[in-house]
Amino acid sequence: MSLKELNHITYFELNNEINIPVNGAIPLARDRDAISAFFEENVKPNRFRAETYQQKIEWLIEQTYLEEAFIRKYDPLFVTGLRKELEAFQFHFDSFMAAYKFYTQYAMKNNDGTLYLEDFEDRVLMNALYMADGSETLARDLAFSMINRRYQPATPTFLNAGRKRRGEFVSCFLLQISDDMNSIGRTINSALQLSKNGGGVGLNLSNLRGAGAPIKGYDGVAAGVVPVMKLFEDAFSYANQLGQRQGAGVVYLSIFHPDILEFLSTKKENADEKIRVKTLSLGVTIPDKFYELVKKGEVMYTFEPYTVERVYGKPFVEVDLSAQYDAMVANPQIRKKKLDARMVEQEISKLQQESGYPYVVNVDTANRANPVDGIISMSNLCSEILQVQTASELNDDQTYKTVGTDVACNLGSTNIMNMMTSKASFGPAIESMVRALTFISETTNLDTVPTVRKGNGEMHAIGLGAMGLHSFLANHHIHYDSKAAVEFTSVYFMLLNYYTLVASNKLALEKGASFAGFEKSAYADGSYFDKYLTHDFFAATSTQVQALFADIKVPTLDDWAALKASVMTGGVYNSYRMAVAPNGSISYINDCSSSIHPIVNRIEERQEKKVGKIYYPAAGLATDTIPYYKSAYDTDMRAVIDVYAAATEHVDQGLSLTLFMRSTLPEGLYEWKVSSNKMTTRDLSILRNYAYKKGIKTIYYIRTFTDDEDEVGANQCESCVI
Repeated sequence: MSLKELNHITYFELNNEINIPVNGAIPLARDRDAISAFFEENVKPNRFRAETYQQKIEWLIEQTYLEEAFIRKYDPLFVTGLRKELEAFQFHFDSFMAAYKFYTQYAMKNNDGTLYLEDFEDRVLMNALYMADGSETLARDLAFSMINRRYQPATPTFLNAGRKRRGEFVSCFLLQISDDMNSIGRTINSALQLSKNGGGVGLNLSNLRGAGAPIKGYDGVAAGVVPVMKLFEDAFSYANQLGQRQGAGVVYLSIFHPDILEFLSTKKENADEKIRVKTLSLGVTIPDKFYELVKKGEVMYTFEPYTVERVYGKPFVEVDLSAQYDAMVANPQIRKKKLDARMVEQEISKLQQESGYPYVVNVDTANRANPVDGIISMSNLCSEILQVQTASELNDDQTYKTVGTDVACNLGSTNIMNMMTSKASFGPAIESMVRALTFISETTNLDTVPTVRKGNGEMHAIGLGAMGLHSFLANHHIHYDSKAAVEFTSVYFMLLNYYTLVASNKLALEKGASFAGFEKSAYADGSYFDKYLTHDFFAATSTQVQALFADIKVPTLDDWAALKASVMTGGVYNSYRMAVAPNGSISYINDCSSSIHPIVNRIEERQEKKVGKIYYPAAGLATDTIPYYKSAYDTDMRAVIDVYAAATEHVDQGLSLTLFMRSTLPEGLYEWKVSSNKMTTRDLSILRNYAYKKGIKTIYYIRTFTDDEDEVGANQCESCVI
């Protein structure tokens, strides 16, 4: 029975039964029945078969399903032997959702989509062989990190590694735009190329002059950022991978840009069609000064970027607005407009309540924590990438006079649940992950966009993150909104930081090279390590959390001192090492909660195309864990912010922090709600300011669960879902 002619299947019905309580209990056994039925009715009858695994590999190469070069780097006996080891592991999915997601979205199929050409073990093997680049030791380490679901490459990598006909491995990109027509035109072309290859694109419009600003040598005036936004939205709509997926982009604008209110208005439901952007995401970059002005209830000034650049001799995004604000207000050479700061704050909250946008980047917070020389001025489509960029100079024919540096995101994630069950191999596993991500960074083809190619080639940036935090906490009877959860998170990410640094230092020593600009970084002068060398503040202190890390090598002050010395003399290969992205379908395949935020539902309902609803029980859901699986919508968001703040302390980039709200807030959740429990713009302002004070670098979506059981601001991003 072909995959396109499936009849008499039972697995959807069996899965749906877990949403129907039996004697007041969740019939989780029906989900296991659904897994068995799925394999019997769908997978087993439709597997491609060959007499030997080597014959299968040769056929896949001959039929142009697999690339040949990476396979030939290994002895065939090693390849077949490692495949047998993976089979002997006896891997199984723990939920129907995991199995269904893998076989429908990740497993390679034949050309007419009627046969599965690989199982989970095969996809793991192809990833391991490809990223190990001929090293049998690394291939084995990676294979068992993935089959144990300790490591999960980003969706583009996991999906495409080893395939002959494939997209790129990179998740998303960041591009800067200068204040001239050549730059706008060149960036539109770059966005088209990158979107065509499957990545989400982040764009910074803050350097562009505002609407009504004069243009030297012309009688007219500038049209502002909104028409440029419309151009990019059309570009992403056109470059949609031949209709397979909607092109995706986000535009960022400084809160002190003169077009800020018009920018926010483009996402309002009642916006005029001439200015409304439907598919483009919005983000706002906010310096410290804005929070100060809001707190004092003062007026704020927005500044015309081209006049700022003329006075300071550098692009608007590179000017420290907090430090220069008063001088800019006093400078008559800088054009400015006056606004009420609290009104702007309220406009942000209104839009977040209505649409989930804009994302927020606290740029001064990000730059204070940035160990690399340069300016962070924006983020990506999912707000976890924070890297320095440099501007380009263009000739009139749009060729480069000076090629700047832009960003490609090379992502992967640790599965906290499984990393914490294989404690002895924690450090070595992290090293293999860093090596795999670095290989992807070094081999990704980015020739179509020279600025991204240059940035990627010089900086070797990667982003290793984590998923499954709530799953781990619940299965160890720890409430997400507890001090123990914050403490665990801090120690886990301290370990991730330490071991990625050890690995990157080892790579630098092996290659005899560091990322460009290392000598000007906080790594080179040793200041990056100061907070780890003053006291044992980041070590586990409670008995409960100490027990969780009992068999893991937790670095001591002496270990940090030794690493500091090695880094200062030997270097660091990767300019950035860590980032925590949101997780989509890949977290289901890992049978764990997504990212490090709380779950939304104990039994999650997913609307799948063509097949209807599929239900996913939280990992390890059982009578004893139910009390620890509280919905994000019923959780005080300050507790979520506290968890993210604990991780942020150790992450050199950002974390995709989503805030979950209800239109009608749970009784007693927030002490300032006295007269009414209806969510207001004030609630969002309080939480954003709390996040800022806790050192949060970015806020992703605001997701609101409405009284009619709809979700506003639900995460639709497919580019960085890991």
